[in-house]
Amino acid sequence: MNASMDAVTAFAPATVSNVACGFDVLGFPLESPGDEVTARFIGGRESRDHGMATPAGLVRIDDIVGDDGRLPRDATRNTAGVAAQALLTRLGERRGVALTIRKGLPLSSGLGGSAASAVAAVVAVDALLGAGSSLETLMSCAFEGERIGAGSAHGDNIGPAVYGGFVLVRVANPPDVIRLPVPAGLTAVVVHPDLEIETAKARVLLGTTVPLSDAIRQWANLGALVDALHRGDFAQLARSLEDTIAEPRRAPLVPGLAAIKQAAADAGALGCSLSGSGPSLFALCRDARSAAAVAAAMTRSVKQHIGGEPQTYVSPIAIRGARVIAVSGAATPESR
Repeated sequence: MNASMDAVTAFAPATVSNVACGFDVLGFPLESPGDEVTARFIGGRESRDHGMATPAGLVRIDDIVGDDGRLPRDATRNTAGVAAQALLTRLGERRGVALTIRKGLPLSSGLGGSAASAVAAVVAVDALLGAGSSLETLMSCAFEGERIGAGSAHGDNIGPAVYGGFVLVRVANPPDVIRLPVPAGLTAVVVHPDLEIETAKARVLLGTTVPLSDAIRQWANLGALVDALHRGDFAQLARSLEDTIAEPRRAPLVPGLAAIKQAAADAGALGCSLSGSGPSLFALCRDARSAAAVAAAMTRSVKQHIGGEPQTYVSPIAIRGARVIAVSGAATPESR
């Protein structure tokens, strides 16, 4: 990276986590939408001009756009701020950094919004510093921000947002992330209803115990899904997209969930389930043409059973995760 740069902007995509049978371990990113974070250095003359003291190595949030004023501007309580601070601390960096966050993801949507902000922040700050940190380091630092934003520590949104592709997070921190193959044509549909479900509250519904029979079926489905991805076996993939643990307990939070899932299946989806803790729903389809039909059917069903104007996205499984999209003061941006 050019040492003369003034600011770096990074993009991190929406992510689908759990993927039915992969509670807290499976996830994949969409190509869009996502969050953007711009990072720039602060301190020195700027601090004096504004009559403020900027402690070395600390993070400040200058602005958040697209959150209707709901997210904390205090960097110690903000997902992106905590993640950026974790990276500065890890690197022993003494310079202060200011962040501007642009939320492209709806809040409490089940699309990994807190993870996207945290990941975009660490990628932007890392590029601003020219540190060239490993993906494992970026994930570890973003993980600290996700802990604040989601109210618990899990890596199935952070992992795909950092690494890209279909991933299995064996251990979130320190990261042990396994990249899984994506069969040709596999396409995701995501429909976000006009609802909000806070991740922390949704997790309370799960309790702390699981019946052994449910656990066994979930393990079997997870193993079968991983095998299906490796062999490109869509029929087996379809049989495996079943959640026996989280979705049954969270279903009451999404009116008409069973009917929406049936509409997706009738339109040709391989399977349909909640994205993360909901209320967004995802479906996997064998190709883009099938996905278009599924998207239309799911959108109609969501309008019928939930109302409002849902947001619908159709995307291949994004092979790239977060990346730098703009650099001020350098000739060309770099992508991770």
